[in-house]
Amino acid sequence: MKKLGLLLACCAFLTACAPEVGSKKWCDSMKDKPKGDWTANEAKDFAKHCVFKTEE
Repeated sequence: MKKLGLLLACCAFLTACAPEVGSKKWCDSMKDKPKGDWTANEAKDFAKHCVFKTEE
């Protein structure tokens, strides 16, 4: 049970440090990341938020 709590705490810490998808910081970090390392969702979000800048 302690391992599960530690794992959840680590996950929460790591996700809290990531920039929000669609933010300028996120777009800049994606531009620096090799295109071959992008996931399909990252590519879709990049196009949506950084190239076409659509609002929901």
